[in-house]
Parts: sequence; structure tokens; C-alpha cells
Amino acid sequence: MNRTKFIQEYLDKGYSLIPLKNNSKIPAIRWKKYQYRKASYEEIEKWFITFDDPNIALITGKELIVIDLDDILKFPELKELLPDIEKTARVKTKKHFQFYFSNNGHKIRSTNNLFGLGIELKGYGSYVVAPPSKIDNSTYHFIIPLSQIKPLPDKIINESLLPETGIKEGGKVPGGIEYRRGRVKNLPRYNGLKVFCIKQISDRNLRAGDKGTGERNKSLFILFNLLIQNRNKREYARRYIILKNETISKPLSDEEIKSISEKSYNYKCSTIREKLPYIRCDECEFRFKGGRLGMKSIIVKSIMKITKLNTCERAILLLLGTVFEGDEGITISRISLEAKMDYRVVEKAVRGLEKKGIIKIIRTTIILQ
Repeated sequence: MNRTKFIQEYLDKGYSLIPLKNNSKIPAIRWKKYQYRKASYEEIEKWFITFDDPNIALITGKELIVIDLDDILKFPELKELLPDIEKTARVKTKKHFQFYFSNNGHKIRSTNNLFGLGIELKGYGSYVVAPPSKIDNSTYHFIIPLSQIKPLPDKIINESLLPETGIKEGGKVPGGIEYRRGRVKNLPRYNGLKVFCIKQISDRNLRAGDKGTGERNKSLFILFNLLIQNRNKREYARRYIILKNETISKPLSDEEIKSISEKSYNYKCSTIREKLPYIRCDECEFRFKGGRLGMKSIIVKSIMKITKLNTCERAILLLLGTVFEGDEGITISRISLEAKMDYRVVEKAVRGLEKKGIIKIIRTTIILQ
């Protein structure tokens, strides 16, 4: 097939073409705009007049997705994951193979680490050198014709789909998801990056336990709801915990994941620490109401009484409204240890706050009003 017939076949398939420099993979033009519009046949003809025998490239992403396999030793692992890969259109280059797949509007990200195998997948924002291009006297050619191209496998769609994040923090962000050996390697960004308990759950290798009561279930349930509390859309939070579940050596079933998003949630910081003993709040910048004093804060509610407090009472009030905000089981001993103050001094200040109606003491436990 001569070059003209190749170009016509590509155009008939709806592909967007760009010229590459002679004997090169480097674009001969500024090519980004051709991700959004296709060059006409006449425009392409002019390229071959303007440039010295250019190579051809196809924009990938919308209509076309390509696996670029440059290490044939990885093919058995790839075929195990994609059993029908040998049936689709295939291109032979000098040193490797390219497998072509048709795409029906899925937003597939490009990656150099498909399935964690170090294999390149050309999706959005990329292009592929196409037949009959030549590199070092080796001509790109179809071993299996383009007419036999197969639809993009679900396995690639599920693992390479760009998520609809709905995130506003810092603008729209990419998925940023990578895979190793078919398992999620890292997770995408989310609103609430400074909420330390979200980070701790996301980073932890969650352990299995009794059905419905183990660390995995509790952690993913809390993670799902914390994401929603921090202005992530419900659907994004659901997809995030699905991805997190894929990082676990013994992941939850689909039914267990579904039940997580259907349960009611009303946990305080102290409840989270009780349910998940591994959580540490020391580094959390949002320990008290997202870094701001809400209207229910003991400090805000006591604002008119602050001038009537002595220095020690003010210090204890500040600790109660920040370090101990949301806690249950606050005692004089805990405050004394945290503030590094003499127990008797703290006790006197706490009794003073109680007399002024700011707190209550039931037995040895301090209750914030």
C-alpha cells in the first residue's frame, strides 16, 4: 500500500494525522492543536510538499489507543492480562510491536507503566509513529491490517480511565494513578490534603480482620466519609476508596465496598481514633474545624468570658479548643501532660473554668459545654 492509501485509510477511520521530521519521531510542526481538530487531506498533502519526505504520526486518545511494546519478553505477561491482544491490528517496527485498539470516547491516560509492567500505553496527549514511516531504514508496517482493529479491552478502560475528580483545590487535577503488577501503586489527589487522618488511611497497608469489623472495613468507611466532609464529590470519594481497596493484599468484595457508601456516619476525631488506633493527630493542621474556629468551638462560645479568666485559665481554654477539640475522655492528667504544667495548677484552672460555666466535670472527665 502506498502512502496515499495509508493516509486515506487513516482519515476514513477518523484519525488525526501530523507530520514528523524525516527519519525521525519528532513532530515537524506544532502538533497539539491536532488533538482537537483533524487536518484535511489537502492540508496533509501540503505537508509532503513543505517538508522533506516526512514520517506520519497518529494522534492517540479519542479514536485510537496504542500499546507500544518495546520488550518482547514482556509479551507473555501482557497476553495473560489481555488474552485477545494478538487478534487486533498490529504494527511491526525495527525493534518492537504496536497493538492498535479503537476507542469509543473513553478518556484513557497515557502511561509508561501499563499494568505495572513498564509497557507504554499511548492515550490522551500522545501520538504514535505510523506506517509507512521509516526510522533508520526500517519501515513501519502492519502485520495484522488496520481493518481488523479490535475495541479497547475493558481491562485497560478500568485501569487507565482518567477519573472525573470534581476537585477545585488547585484547579482540575489529573488522575495520577499508576499500577504495578495490576495493582494500584499510588492514589490521586483529593480535597483536604492537609487532613492528616485521610493521609494516614491512604498510606497504610490495611489489614484484614473479622468480616465487617476489620481494619479494612473501618478504615475505608471512615476514609469515604472524610473525603465527602472535605468537599470531594460523593462519586469521587466512592471511586477513591475502590482504588484504595485495590492496593490491599486482601481487598474487600464489591458488596462490602457498596455497603460502605450506604452507612450513616457521624464520627468525631475521638471516635476515629477509637475505631482506628493507628491514627495519630499530632501533625494534623485541621485538628480544630479545618484550621478555623467554628461557632460551636468552646473558645468562640466563651469569647465574652475570656477577659474574666486568669492567664492559666486562658491557656487551658485554648488547649481545650484546639488540641483537645472533638476529644472525649479529657482529664486533668491529660491536660497536665500536654501542657507540661503542674497537676495542681491545671486542676485549679479547670475548677475555675467550671465555676464560670465554661466546662463541666463529671467524676474525673471534663465535658465541654
